[in-house]
Amino acid sequence: MSNVTASSSANKVSSTSPLRSGFWLVVFGAALWGVDPLFRIILLKSLTSSQIVLLEHVVLFLAASPVLWRHRAELKGIGFRQIGALLIVSWGGSAGATILFTMALSSGDLNAVLLLQKLQPIFAIGLAALILKERLPKNFGILIIVALVGTYLLTFGWSIPFGHVNNFIGVSSLMALGAAALWGGSTVMGRYLLGSMKYETVTSLRFILALPLLFIITTLEGAPWQINGGFGASAAIAINLLLQALLPGLLSMLMYYKGLSTTKASFATLAELSFPMTGVIINWIVFQQLVTLPQIIGFALIWTALFFISSQQSKAQTL
Repeated sequence: MSNVTASSSANKVSSTSPLRSGFWLVVFGAALWGVDPLFRIILLKSLTSSQIVLLEHVVLFLAASPVLWRHRAELKGIGFRQIGALLIVSWGGSAGATILFTMALSSGDLNAVLLLQKLQPIFAIGLAALILKERLPKNFGILIIVALVGTYLLTFGWSIPFGHVNNFIGVSSLMALGAAALWGGSTVMGRYLLGSMKYETVTSLRFILALPLLFIITTLEGAPWQINGGFGASAAIAINLLLQALLPGLLSMLMYYKGLSTTKASFATLAELSFPMTGVIINWIVFQQLVTLPQIIGFALIWTALFFISSQQSKAQTL
């Protein structure tokens, strides 16, 4: 990807306000992913996970197709590098990583899998430095540690999440690491694509290209399609599916990619830590799960890191 540097420099922004607003768009876009369980819980009563994701992408296909048609002129300039990046974003980030992570959760130690998944920012930052030639600002490493510690406290509290080192050795651990690498790579490849494409086009292609793969996966799964409960249950499923597709799906990704277009991938991957924070808030408000002191400290650490990362991003000279 020899033209990555040139593409990145084309997005250089002299004003600090777009950089800051872009960073916080990534924060709020990722935060919307945390409302997904509100809709998915009802859907899981009648459909499998792959069926839900497939139907969600059908809705997103209908919403994204007119947008892609409006920006169809950009498709003429897509080369092999962009196609490869698009496949990583759509097949790797949307489908592959989710499947790997779900399989890891079902076959391995839950805490070990969750902890290994927290390595996603490390993969993204490393790939951003290697592929996008991003240079990290001073003291960025300290902010990474603060953010990761905050995420750890949100997930595990004061407890040690594993009892034996063997919990980390196995196929499930490799799958968790694979999911983290694919999600981190998806962030970097999304930033690469935004060097030459509009965020609306990238968002549309992410959803549209994932649809064939999801169709194949759902077909191979062979699970029956059945909705029990009559018209009322069907209406509830349709409404929840629509809301899930449009809120944590379309709206969140539009915000995410618009923000990513003016944000370094290494900064954006830490902005994505707003996702687990939203999950804790949803569990507290909707599912009446008490917020613990370690989680409050985790909140404070993450928001402190995000504030300083935003300040450093606004001072960046190149993206």
